[in-house]
Amino acid sequence: MEEAKFGDYVEVHLGKTIYEGVLLESPEVGICLLKLDNGYNIGFNKKDIVKIKSIEKAKETKNKFDIKQDKTKPNVALIILGGTIASRLNPGKGGVDFVESPEDLFKYYPELFEKVNISKVEVPFMKGSENMDYKDWQKIANVCEKYLLDGTIKGIIITQGTDSLHYSSAALSLFLRNLNKPVVFTFSQRSIDRASSDAELNLECAAIAAISDIAEVMIVGHANSEDDFCYALAGTKVRKLHSSRRDAFKPVNRKPFAKLYKDKIVLVSEYNPRDEKKKPFVDDKFEEKVALVKFYPGQSPDILDYYSEKGYKGIVIEMMGLGQVAVSGARLSWIKKLKEVQKKGLIVCAAAQTINGRLNPKVYVTGRELLETGIVYLEDMLSEVALVKLGWVLGHKDWAKNIETVREKMLENFAWEISERLEEE
Repeated sequence: MEEAKFGDYVEVHLGKTIYEGVLLESPEVGICLLKLDNGYNIGFNKKDIVKIKSIEKAKETKNKFDIKQDKTKPNVALIILGGTIASRLNPGKGGVDFVESPEDLFKYYPELFEKVNISKVEVPFMKGSENMDYKDWQKIANVCEKYLLDGTIKGIIITQGTDSLHYSSAALSLFLRNLNKPVVFTFSQRSIDRASSDAELNLECAAIAAISDIAEVMIVGHANSEDDFCYALAGTKVRKLHSSRRDAFKPVNRKPFAKLYKDKIVLVSEYNPRDEKKKPFVDDKFEEKVALVKFYPGQSPDILDYYSEKGYKGIVIEMMGLGQVAVSGARLSWIKKLKEVQKKGLIVCAAAQTINGRLNPKVYVTGRELLETGIVYLEDMLSEVALVKLGWVLGHKDWAKNIETVREKMLENFAWEISERLEEE
């Protein structure tokens, strides 16, 4: 044990069997705890260990990174919100934990400063994205507004956890109106202190996107599992489609805005160009009492009573195929209940379970029967985006007063959330 310290990457020798991983502090006396390369922890009885050999010393974390200002480079504001991209291994806890300061993030990836001058850094909060809600989206939007109105700032980079990143990007796509410069979300699937971390390429590409001509809210991250290039994805046409791969986020029904390499940008599809003359503003009204319901075979329509009785203002139903749920003739038809709850004032919208493709309730007789109940079919809008947009639309009390106005606003294209034609990656 004298050779290795907690946090070191080590070999643990148990006779002929050798394990490799990061040496962790153990809460139990007599137990040696190791974090394996696959992320799992394993414990050994110290009596069974022949030796522990240190292969790589733990990275020093005490010295702070010196942020050098370079006024010859374009200024970018960085907003740090937590998530894996702002985390590193905590040997004492046996898992990744948030960094203590922005400098702890910067020192792992000084390459970020080769392209831009990080002139402003803000940390509104540090939390896992699964703990975020609309109040956090509002807070982020208001921080962004300050830098959107700052003529010295070329663009904004936001680092966040991946689990609800596409909800956040959808929210800011709607909250930030009359956008004049890039707002770029980026992330990592692996903590910054891991050699296989995807944070380096994502941050460098995010910097390129932030000073580009693309005045959009976008997500920038790995386009494949290699360190080749990133995509700049529209904030309303993207979804996390893998739990752990580097290229977890994929474009849906729309091509990316651009391909981003470490040294260049290749524009791919239409976007709103940078316009410093525009005066952006925040429109973050939001109705919290909205829900997303996934229909499944045999599901009782009584679930709709719950939302109606609990005072919900609107729901989005993820429907099957081109927009189907059980109708007349089925043992558990939804037709009668859908009419009842909508008559009571509950707004019901439809999105596709299939993710890719567009709803079309007029193809089948069953779809036409559902359409007649008053459901708002949301074309190719992603269900997560539909949920956020419904909360945003209903948050405008003057819109929410009239069902026809709500319908019109839900089908109005504010931020590429509805595609006139479907495009593949």
